Amino acid sequence: MAHVIAFANQKGGVAKTTSTVNLGAALREHGLRVLAVDMDPQGNLTMSQGIDTEGLEKSMYDVLVHRTPIEDVIYEREFDVAASTIDLAGAEMALAQMIGRERALQRALDPVREHYDYILIDTPPSLGLLTINALTASEGVIVPVQCEYLSLRGLLQLEKTLEMIRENLNPEVRIQGILATLFDARTSHGKESIEVLRDNFGPLVFDTVVRKTIKFAEAPVIGASVLKYDPKGRGAESYRALAREVLNGRSS
Repeated sequence: MAHVIAFANQKGGVAKTTSTVNLGAALREHGLRVLAVDMDPQGNLTMSQGIDTEGLEKSMYDVLVHRTPIEDVIYEREFDVAASTIDLAGAEMALAQMIGRERALQRALDPVREHYDYILIDTPPSLGLLTINALTASEGVIVPVQCEYLSLRGLLQLEKTLEMIRENLNPEVRIQGILATLFDARTSHGKESIEVLRDNFGPLVFDTVVRKTIKFAEAPVIGASVLKYDPKGRGAESYRALAREVLNGRSS
């Protein structure tokens, strides 16, 4: 059965999609079967693998709201992608009227869990119903955090949300790790932010630190992960290191 990991942080611009895509690609390099689920109406994960969201007849909206089989919206790319379109923006309102609305994604994933080793879920920059669905369906949560002070404050709200989900929906979900992203080694502020992270969250913080590089912006333009676009670059090596940490953590 697949190990299901959500990437969550209510703050935008912290590299959730970048981390989902590139961890997925790094796990594929280990020969593992990976499904990435795009739960963000912006569809950035979908587009970053070269899928034209404008041309899709069905998407995760149909899976969540109309119970379309998730297999109908999965596309084979560097790893399998369950595609999203802007239609997903209407899912929270549609789901709000449904019984068991927090478990819509969990139900959708159940039939395919045995086909994958890892299912990675990209979430929108909010703690709304789409993110709650992702957290309810997951065992682990990776929290990308930009190396800035204001980004650190959002971790407390996320932990409160996880406590609520553990009490009411999914007692197993936990923070699997906190990933420092967009690190600029030239600034003292970035270094201080990592120190604050490690002081407050200790072993929850991954050893891997993802540094800023323009390659992360360039790779999606050609519909590729940074591991494919710049395989020997610093960004690719960061996510290979993260994959090793995730794999070691799972087996420990």
